[in-house]
Amino acid sequence: MDITVIAETTGDGLHPVTAQLVGAASSIGGTSTVLCPGGVGAAEAASIAGVTKVISVKGDCFGSFDGGAWAEALNSVASGDVIMAAASPSGREIAATMAAMREIPIVQDATALRPGISVTRPIYSGKAIETLTISTPCAITLRANAFDAAGGGGNADVSTVNRSADVAVAVREAIAKASERLDVAEADIIISGGRGMGDPANFSHLNEVADIIGAAVGASRAAVDTWDEIPHSMQVGQTGKTVTPRLYIAVGISGAIQHLAGMRTSKYIVAINKDPDAPIFGVADYGIVATWEEALPALKAELEKL
Repeated sequence: MDITVIAETTGDGLHPVTAQLVGAASSIGGTSTVLCPGGVGAAEAASIAGVTKVISVKGDCFGSFDGGAWAEALNSVASGDVIMAAASPSGREIAATMAAMREIPIVQDATALRPGISVTRPIYSGKAIETLTISTPCAITLRANAFDAAGGGGNADVSTVNRSADVAVAVREAIAKASERLDVAEADIIISGGRGMGDPANFSHLNEVADIIGAAVGASRAAVDTWDEIPHSMQVGQTGKTVTPRLYIAVGISGAIQHLAGMRTSKYIVAINKDPDAPIFGVADYGIVATWEEALPALKAELEKL
């Protein structure tokens, strides 16, 4: 089975989820051709085990993100039975647009994949899990950190194509809001704060812990809605971002159903809340009944010893 993998990039290289996509493709007996938007990470993609070919797709449109333009450029060189991308905001948009162009079905946000293209994904805001079988050709987006990454040692051929003339719309100017921290949708560890933090300035304490453990900093909807200083890009939940980290630390978050829908599939959940009856404790693997003022300094002190 030939599978086209849309590389997920970050800065000047590949995001780790790209190797996870290749690993997922190999798990169902597929061989992967990786498309690298803008040529970013092509050499790195060639070294992933299971990759048979890498196409570095260059063009004017890749100067900044425009889902339609990127999809058009990538679609012109894509082939195979399955289009596979990360279930990131950009990956979802590109895969959905390519699926529409090809008039093929798409399954978004897969958390498991089995031979015969049996796909498992959360539905109804994470309250239920659906398993379905999809026929080829098709497109699938996969949730980050839900699949084992392919190893290294590959030596795939790399070719370059230029699609500047083929893309009618190229975004020449973008106002990119640079982030100094990991995106919560892609992080292995997340520490999130809620309205229980009391003041947006107190998120600095979450940042300090995040710096020690290499975590992304998230927020509940209540925190985002209450304080202008907390951007929507940090929001975890049904109306924010759905995350699957290995460790999720919730501080001052009560556990509203819309928040739980976005993080309940985390491998381990630690909850810190002064209310022993807070719903967040119902999904937590470990719970600490304390204020953030009591818990965070102690947590930071212990982490600094490691």
